[in-house]
Amino acid sequence: MFARFLEFTVKPDKKPEFLKKMKEEIFPILKKYNGFFDLVPLEVETEFTKFYAISFWHEREDMEKYTKEHFPKVKAIVEPYLTAPIIVKHCTVDETIPKKFAAAAVA
Repeated sequence: MFARFLEFTVKPDKKPEFLKKMKEEIFPILKKYNGFFDLVPLEVETEFTKFYAISFWHEREDMEKYTKEHFPKVKAIVEPYLTAPIIVKHCTVDETIPKKFAAAAVA
């Protein structure tokens, strides 16, 4: 399993609009994409301008294909709400983590 970790620095007065765009436009794009597993959005309570999103992917190839084909469109949607470039990091997920998520979901 693989992950894309994104860090957004949002204009303080635009955060509600940014979050609306994420929920209504960006998340639906991800959910339809082949190989997409899940998304974890994170709002930082101590830094109002920070927002993180971690998308999980079954295969590296699907994650890379999304990055090339759809991320430029996603980036264009959110850029008006940002004060800095999006920081993107690709990660490999330790194989024990999905098992722990599955066990927690059943419990």
